Amino acid sequence: MTITYKQTKIACYLGYITQAIVNNLAPLLFVTFDRDFGIGLSKLGTLVVVNFIVQIAVDLLSTQIISAIGMRGACLLAHMMSVTGLVLMGTLPMIMENTFAALIIALVCCAVGGGLIEVIISPVIEAVPSDNKASQMALLHSFYSWGQVAVVLLSTLYFVTVGIDKWFILPVIFAVIPFLNIFLFIKAPLAKLVDDGREMNIPSLLKTGILWVMLLFMVCSGASEMVISQWSSLLAELGLGISKTLGDILGPCLFAFLMGLSRMLSGLKVNDKNLKPSLMICALGCILSFALVAFSKAPMLSLIGCGLSGFFVGVMWPGIYSLSSSMLPKGGTSMFMLLAFAGDIGCSAGSGLVGYVSDIVKRTGYSIFESVLSFSDNTQLGLKTGIIIAMAFPMVLFVGMIFILRFVRSGKRGNE
Repeated sequence: MTITYKQTKIACYLGYITQAIVNNLAPLLFVTFDRDFGIGLSKLGTLVVVNFIVQIAVDLLSTQIISAIGMRGACLLAHMMSVTGLVLMGTLPMIMENTFAALIIALVCCAVGGGLIEVIISPVIEAVPSDNKASQMALLHSFYSWGQVAVVLLSTLYFVTVGIDKWFILPVIFAVIPFLNIFLFIKAPLAKLVDDGREMNIPSLLKTGILWVMLLFMVCSGASEMVISQWSSLLAELGLGISKTLGDILGPCLFAFLMGLSRMLSGLKVNDKNLKPSLMICALGCILSFALVAFSKAPMLSLIGCGLSGFFVGVMWPGIYSLSSSMLPKGGTSMFMLLAFAGDIGCSAGSGLVGYVSDIVKRTGYSIFESVLSFSDNTQLGLKTGIIIAMAFPMVLFVGMIFILRFVRSGKRGNE
């Protein structure tokens, strides 16, 4: 009987949609949490920190979890925790007196589910037999972007039609997706990424120089992605003078759409042979997009820059996963765990750096780039200054890819 991996691919695609749901739904409800439960900005910030800490912890513990219950068991656990977290998000604050604690419990469950999905789904799809691993990985990651777009648009549609006061039903509706995906993963065939006994352990991986290069690239990739993704809504509001709802659609939603489009197109065009130059071109495009966002005097051009950055950054995360797998074929699940960990660190670093710089400039009213920037107030000046400094992340990736290309070419000449 011929084994078909079609069900495996569909389950992986829905897995990344699930991750987009658990990562992006709660932030859309932060204002509502503040209004309904009196949770201030400081506590909302605590929710973000807790989510990040839990995801990092799950990254580090994922290899032990997989060793204990296997890859299939980890896939099932990830989706069960996602279902639990989403259902609790919509129900627990309604029955617990301490609503902040209720939200913490719900978001911890979501973070566990999302963190596990980040680590395990990529090696599952990488193990599926294919003539073009890079294309397969890029297509997989496009579903996170489509999921993010769907969460923003469907949530906005729900709030307009059903009403924001009925928000607690929305997480339960979204929980249907990971719930159904549990049944797909129960029977989906899972191939082995590395034969038994041949996978490198973490100490061996950490002694490999090329891994540290890939980890640096992942930090740069995660940071480049979050620089615009986290701040584009505010940039749209400040520059265009629009509402938050429209800002979310023109900012993060546009960013996610073009990121998904680039991943889908790279799934058709990028292959294992042209992956390295594609990553270098995308890093350069990201640098130019950041420059357009920061230096443009026309708000609409800045918004276009936000969208273009999503298009160029889209190939980075899945591309570095594929590049790492090709350069370290025995890296296995442990390698993907370390890459996910580095990517999450980068996400925090990119968003945090822009926020830190923006806050300093906003308070002091001073920026070394003030003379070349167009801005309406200190907040906008701070954001643009932060984005200019954050250009260092794609620059490091661009320079690094030049050296990787030279290293590969010199290696080929040496073999010849």
